[in-house]
Formats: sequence, C-alpha cells, structure tokens
Amino acid sequence: MAFISKLKLGHDMQAYRIDGALRQGKTNQKFCIDLVAEDENQVREKVYSNFGSRHGVKRRYITINSIETIDPSESSAPVVVAHFRDK
Repeated sequence: MAFISKLKLGHDMQAYRIDGALRQGKTNQKFCIDLVAEDENQVREKVYSNFGSRHGVKRRYITINSIETIDPSESSAPVVVAHFRDK
C-alpha cells in the first residue's frame, strides 16, 4: 500500500452554476451546468475535462462566462442532488 487515498467528505464541497459556450464547428453552443466542487479552479477543470472527453472540444474552444455559487436546493442536476441528499 504505497498510496493512501483521502476521501472527500461533503463538508467542504459547494454547488456551482457555470454559464458559457463552446465552439461546435462554425457555431457557438451555449451551456449552463451545475457541478459540485471544492473551489472555482476545480470547477474549471471539471468543465474542460467533461467537454473534452464527451465532445472532443479543446480547452481553447470552451469559454466560461460566469461561475457562481448556488444553494444546492436550487439545482435539479443529478450530481448535485445526490451529493447533498443527506443534508
């Protein structure tokens, strides 16, 4: 056991709403997603990673217009609902 992973507990995680756009061919596709993360830097990495793996979009073609902290009860995103279910 060379590596011991630390579990992330829900006490330091927050819900974020991200608005932005990504280039799809010659047009820009707007998006608005809700995610759970520790801080805004982690949110940015999750957005880039998600669109890069699912849609094959390079980071330079993803524009993030705003990142705001939201109350988890405002979101209907499954990832947010599941994370804050017991709270």
